[in-house]
Amino acid sequence: MVAISRADCHALDAEDPLRDLREEFSLPDGITYLLGNSLGALPRRTAAKVAHTVETEWGRDLSASWNTAGWWDLPQSTGDRLAPLIGAGPGEVLAGDSTSTNIFKVMAAALPLRPGRRVIVSELENFPTDRYVVEGVAKALGAYEIRDVGSLDEALDMALDEALDEALDGDVAAVLLSHVDYRTGALRDMDAITARVRAAGALMIWDLCHSAGAVPVDLRAADADFAIGCTYKYLNGGPGAPAYLYVAERHQDAAHNVISGWHGHAAPFAFEPYYRPADGVRRFATGSPPVLAYSALNASLDIWETVDMSVVRAKSLALTTLFIDLIDELRPDLALVTPRDPDRRGSQVSYRHADGYPVVRALADRGVVGDYREPGIMRFGFAPLYLRYVDVYDSATALAEVLDKESWRDERYQQRLTVT
Repeated sequence: MVAISRADCHALDAEDPLRDLREEFSLPDGITYLLGNSLGALPRRTAAKVAHTVETEWGRDLSASWNTAGWWDLPQSTGDRLAPLIGAGPGEVLAGDSTSTNIFKVMAAALPLRPGRRVIVSELENFPTDRYVVEGVAKALGAYEIRDVGSLDEALDMALDEALDEALDGDVAAVLLSHVDYRTGALRDMDAITARVRAAGALMIWDLCHSAGAVPVDLRAADADFAIGCTYKYLNGGPGAPAYLYVAERHQDAAHNVISGWHGHAAPFAFEPYYRPADGVRRFATGSPPVLAYSALNASLDIWETVDMSVVRAKSLALTTLFIDLIDELRPDLALVTPRDPDRRGSQVSYRHADGYPVVRALADRGVVGDYREPGIMRFGFAPLYLRYVDVYDSATALAEVLDKESWRDERYQQRLTVT
């Protein structure tokens, strides 16, 4: 018998200051969605917003909408709407492209700002695309060494600080780290790490994919140099939603966009034969914006502009703590890999299980959607805008039942799907 009851959770839901926001999202009956850390739920207003863009702005107004509907300025106008969620100022965020493309852009822009330094510090525990793109940048620019912190065998010990201190020296030009670890949910100390990197003379680049919309972020206060992130997770922008990049104002005049397309030109409709970069963060634009994708993202940002991130953070910690406490009582043998310390935790909880993949599959058939990441990690994301305390209770008890009854051993759960 657990210490907190389902009735207790209903009482917490009744007092939740974010409870009314659940109605802003389309959530299927019978499903508890613990995967907002991978793909956020659909805002109800998104379909109407996209339909308006299709039927009126495109269908009726046609090409006039580049001016009348602000299509041309979507990378900047959307970036300015995202800026408060990551502690950036106006003109420091550009929305567009994918996370991977933006990593390439900011890394290739950062390295020449530290001439004579030929080392990039990356993290083997990071989401693989980050490391893959760093490899690509190093090969494209030539003569750059990648110095990795951590190892795959030690991926879950979260001993980043010591490894980073050992890696930093006068040869390091830039450091790329994730603010929240995508597998463990460990939250890094942005202020302290950025200070150490900058004290070593290097530039700090943060990956905010698992941070924005989940935890308060303040890039300016941390004095970060660059950042990138996606909007389809906690920010509910939809599959394929535009990513974003941040360039601190102090770097914008000197930073060069290596993918120098016409949208980043100072006078794109002058059709000059040679590239001349626009002022400010606009120079990091490249090609035509995917207008329909921006439409969906901006529908979600209408919701986010009403939200206090300190309230979101408080509920996030309450939800994740409740889940951990319930599993501690129901299945104390399950290996928690997420930090117990709330100050070191993002908005997900992860457990290690040798058969984690079939367990997650079996749990989904019980109506609780999480996901699986190697090595042996079951991930559960907690999106405070639409998750309830009673959802957490039901999810924990369902996970315990799947493990107790070993229903995951069914043959159909052993077959790997393309997307895990």
